[in-house]
Amino acid sequence: MAKKVVATLKKEGGVTFAKVIKAVKSEKTGAYTFREEMVPTTEVKDTLAK
Repeated sequence: MAKKVVATLKKEGGVTFAKVIKAVKSEKTGAYTFREEMVPTTEVKDTLAK
């Protein structure tokens, strides 16, 4: 299973954001790439479930 990292960032306009980093394995080469997303902290669990 891919490693998942979440970092909480500063508040911006009353909403706290988190940077979600996922390691995704390539089907062709088998190498891992990292996908980064900025999401509100309320949606972190939904983003990681994808």
